[in-house]
Amino acid sequence: MAKRVGLEVSLACSEAVKLANVDVIAAYPITPQTHIVEHLSELVADGHLDAEFVPVESEHSAMSACVGSSAAGARTFTSSSAQGLALMHEILFIAPALRLPIVMAVANRSLSGPISIWNDHSDIMAERDIGWIQTFAENGQEVMDLTLHAFKVAEDHRVTLPMIVNLDGFILTHVIEPIEMPSQEEVDAYLPPFEPQQKLDIANPISMGLVGVPEVYTEARKAMLDALEKSYPVIKEHWDGFAQQFGRQYNPIETHHVDDADTVLVTMGSLGETAMTAVDEMRAAGRKVGQVRIRLWRPFPSGDFLDAISGAKTLVVMDRALSPGADSGPVATEIKSLIYATGGGPYVADFVAGLSGRDVTREDFKQMVDKAEAAAAAGDPMTFEMWGVKE
Repeated sequence: MAKRVGLEVSLACSEAVKLANVDVIAAYPITPQTHIVEHLSELVADGHLDAEFVPVESEHSAMSACVGSSAAGARTFTSSSAQGLALMHEILFIAPALRLPIVMAVANRSLSGPISIWNDHSDIMAERDIGWIQTFAENGQEVMDLTLHAFKVAEDHRVTLPMIVNLDGFILTHVIEPIEMPSQEEVDAYLPPFEPQQKLDIANPISMGLVGVPEVYTEARKAMLDALEKSYPVIKEHWDGFAQQFGRQYNPIETHHVDDADTVLVTMGSLGETAMTAVDEMRAAGRKVGQVRIRLWRPFPSGDFLDAISGAKTLVVMDRALSPGADSGPVATEIKSLIYATGGGPYVADFVAGLSGRDVTREDFKQMVDKAEAAAAAGDPMTFEMWGVKE
C-alpha cells in the first residue's frame, strides 16, 4: 500500500525512476536538477537499483548516450535544465525521429544571459518543437505520478516517442512535500517491463538514423508528426489507467471554476496553485473568475482547451518565458493562433511574469485580471506586458 512521506521533490522524481526499474541513466549535473541524478547515482551505487549509471562529460553526451541505450532496448532516463538542455538541443531532435521512448525530467530554469539559476520556462520553451511529448507538474506528487505516466506512454507501441516531465526549478525541486509513495507491486501492476518495438540487435540487424535525402525527409517528418498527434488519446487513456490504479486523476487541461466564468486565468507549472488561491479569493468577492491549467504542453490539447474556455469573455495568460520580437509570450501565441483558427473567441491578455524566479503573488494575479478586464471593456488592442518591470 502507498505511504505518505516527507520528501524533497527532486528525490521523489528519483524514487519514481527507481520504481520504474530503469536500465540506464546517463546524466550530467546542472543546477537545479542535480539532486535528481545525484540520488539516482546513490541508489545504483548502493545496490537499490539494478541499472547502469553513466556519468558523462556533458549534457550533449548524456542525450547521445540515452539515444544509444534506448536504441539497444534499454529503459532509459535522464534529466537536465537550462544551459544543459540547450547543449542537448542537437540530439533532442534525433530521439523522436528514431522513435526512442526516452524519459527526461527538466528542472525548469532561466536561460542566460544574464546568468541565472532560478526558475522560469525559457529553457523548455526553446525546445517546443523537438517532437517530444511534454507535461507540466504543479507539485511534488504530480512529479512522482507524471514520471511513472511518462514511461507508460513513451513505451506504448502506439506511441514510441520520448517524453519530458517539466518541474519548476527550486520552487519544486528543492522543496520538501508530503508525497504518497506507491509500492513496487503497485507500480509493477501499472508499468510492465519494457518491450521495445524495435532495437539494435546483432541477431536481427536493422538500420537506424539513416540520411534523409530530400526525396524522403518530408515524409519522415510527417510520420513523426503523425505519431505525436496520435499519442494524444493514449496519453489520456494512461491517465485514466493511473487513476484506476492509484486514485489520482490527471487531464490534459485542468479547470477550476470555469463553468460560469467571464474571465479565465491560464497558467502552466507550479504557480498555478497560487493562481488558484487568487481565483478563490476573487470568487469570494463575487467576481466570475476561473482558471485553466495546462497539464499537457505537447501535443497541445486544442479541443480540451477550447471546451474549457468556451464561456469566457476574457483570457488572462501568464507566460513564464519571453519570446523576443513577438507580440506575445509562447503560451499566449499558441492560444491566439488556436482561437484565430476557430474564427473568433475571447479577448486575450498576455503577461510575462515570474522570470528568473521572481515572486508572483495572489495580488499580482488579481491585478492582471483587473487590467485585462479593463482593456477588454475599453476595446483596447490585445494586451502584452512584461509584468512588474522596475522603473
